[in-house]
Amino acid sequence: MNFIQYLKDKRYFFAVYGMMMLFVSLIMFVSVNGQDAINDIVYANTGCFFFAALYVTIGYLYRKSFYKELSELVGNKQEDWAIAAMPEPQNTTQELYLNLLNQLYLEQSNGTLKLQGEIKDHQDFILSWIHEVKLPIAASRLIMENRAGKTAEYLVDKLEDELSKIDSSVEQALYYSRIDSFSRDYFITDVPLPIIVKESVKKVAKLFINKRIRPNMEELSHSVNSDSKWLFYIVNQVVANSLTYTEDGGSITFLSEEDEQEKRLLIQDTGIGIKSADLRRVFDKGFTGSIGRTHSKSTGMGLYLAKQMALKLGHDLSIQSSEGQGTTLIIHFPKVRNYDDLR
Repeated sequence: MNFIQYLKDKRYFFAVYGMMMLFVSLIMFVSVNGQDAINDIVYANTGCFFFAALYVTIGYLYRKSFYKELSELVGNKQEDWAIAAMPEPQNTTQELYLNLLNQLYLEQSNGTLKLQGEIKDHQDFILSWIHEVKLPIAASRLIMENRAGKTAEYLVDKLEDELSKIDSSVEQALYYSRIDSFSRDYFITDVPLPIIVKESVKKVAKLFINKRIRPNMEELSHSVNSDSKWLFYIVNQVVANSLTYTEDGGSITFLSEEDEQEKRLLIQDTGIGIKSADLRRVFDKGFTGSIGRTHSKSTGMGLYLAKQMALKLGHDLSIQSSEGQGTTLIIHFPKVRNYDDLR
């Protein structure tokens, strides 16, 4: 900022100064008669103008270094360097502006990092999804290439299995894409847990039959306040996970319970269980743990999506497991909540 620009910024000061001197001059003019009044007005105006000019000039020289350093930073595209090189404030107003600028910079940096993280997570999910959906497609092609000697019923049955896997992957991608706009797509009603569980078991009935796994729903009776579509998907993910890691001939038990704080849906399987070291991370995005390294079907997205959706519905998921002794996944339905706060 040069001296002319500085004077323009002081225009209100000069306006007030001019009005004050005019008022003082008028008072002097009516109070003193003759040439003495004119002399006093000239002396007073000359003296005051000198001190005002001195005040403005010293003020400019004092702030010149600050304005010069600030001007050199204008147009600098290296934000980190620019923030660090900010001149020291010379008064409270400058200090407030600099603090505000630092705060805005930090918020923008955090927002940028968050956005970059979301973009990377999205890219990772797409790559994982493509890999996952390619497997049943390749399997279907192998089935068709090796169809010689196979009956039509056998081929249809096998192709149906692979189509079901593709359908499951597409459904997962669909729900993943909707999770950020969840607040515009839910409708809370009284949902009977037995109906949700039976529909979920029915959807994968063939897997239950093929693996000779027995679903037990004798202690399932409660109804909960939830969105039936999203809750159905959550239960589906948990059931699919239990089926994947339960050996042939095992069992999956569905039961519900209630206390003063919440209702709970428990899904217990007699599967391979989870190592204690992996237990606290099973709901992390993309986490497969030691199971994922021995079971190619594990992508680490099913439980992550189920957990995120449960939280958005005001529910929660927890898990209990011991390696080799099965797993119990619990869906919590708190009794006191406000759905207007869901996002």
